[in-house]
Amino acid sequence: EQYQKVMGKNPSEFKGPQNPVEKVSWAEAVEFCRKLSAMPAEKTSGHVYRLPTEAEWEYACRSGTTTAYGFGDDASRLGDYGWFDGAKTHPVSEKKPNAWGLYDMHGGVYEWCQDWYGAYPSGSATDPTGATSGSVRVNRGGGWLDDARYCRSAGRSRNSPGVRNCILGFRVLRSSIK
Repeated sequence: EQYQKVMGKNPSEFKGPQNPVEKVSWAEAVEFCRKLSAMPAEKTSGHVYRLPTEAEWEYACRSGTTTAYGFGDDASRLGDYGWFDGAKTHPVSEKKPNAWGLYDMHGGVYEWCQDWYGAYPSGSATDPTGATSGSVRVNRGGGWLDDARYCRSAGRSRNSPGVRNCILGFRVLRSSIK
């Protein structure tokens, strides 16, 4: 519904006002963030939107944990928190949120991240930055057609920035300039 309002269209294969938007390229996700940030109410509030970095995405997904999933290590509980191993998208927020109140971090749709896909740095890193260039962008979260192992907090995937498919959407990060 929000994507339709901001962009004037809904490219999703599985349409529904509360379904996650999918079938959007990386550039279209970035353009959505730009247009949303430029809306009068958002400008007045001082809100700016963008795609999260891969590190920000994982930090939000883990919600303070170091386990395989934001809710622990038991994959049999994944059905309580996300859509996976299925046949379509579903309305957002129908499953349990993580400890920080974020919904649908596991499964649902893969989510574009700001970063280029690259090897992780060796050793320990705090708030690492992604590769400075590349040919593919990072996707996180797993998708509605995947099995549980692809929906782990550390699970990552990649796609060319122009790819549009029904298991790939995005999540926005909001910051304030005030």
